[in-house]
Amino acid sequence: MRVVTISATYGTAGSVIGPAVADRLGVPFVDRAIPGAVAGELGCTLEEALAHDDRSEHGLGWLLSGAVRLPTATFGGVDVYLPGSMPPPPEDFVSHTEAVIRKIAAEQGGVILGRAGALVLAAHPGALHVRLDAPQRRRILQTAALAGVSEREARRLVEDNDRARTAYVRHFYRADPASPELYHLVLDSTTIPVSACVELIVTASTALD
Repeated sequence: MRVVTISATYGTAGSVIGPAVADRLGVPFVDRAIPGAVAGELGCTLEEALAHDDRSEHGLGWLLSGAVRLPTATFGGVDVYLPGSMPPPPEDFVSHTEAVIRKIAAEQGGVILGRAGALVLAAHPGALHVRLDAPQRRRILQTAALAGVSEREARRLVEDNDRARTAYVRHFYRADPASPELYHLVLDSTTIPVSACVELIVTASTALD
């Protein structure tokens, strides 16, 4: 079963490249299904799971990075978003997210976007770990063009998302998500066309047989 993890900085078209790679490889694209599965396992609401998801607009990474402020309480030294009642501690959400990712990789394969997939599945046989990144300036311009927003707003989106996603990985895994040592393939998808990035990832994944 094919397994690909994609770590994508904001403005590198990860949400476009991921599904396209999954379609080519004939495996699921795994993104929004993860917090739903975590919520089911923990017996909490989807809102609570999203509040602790690194891909969510107001996920735990945003709180750790200080990018946004939501109603919080301190739990174990960490400010935790409270959507109405005390949820399980952040570590529970992270460990269940890891369990969901490992189960998907073992049982059906898939293209997994974000959530420190390269670290969670570092020892998974045959998994390909990909990083999509580019200089911030090019990511800002690409975000402005694709999202139809001003360059100023695009800069805010890129900077806030970068801080949040980096904070999540640093806090829970004590790692730098930009480190090339974590990945087999690092691509600048602001310069290399999306279709070519998809082709390169698919080729690399199939070469691991």
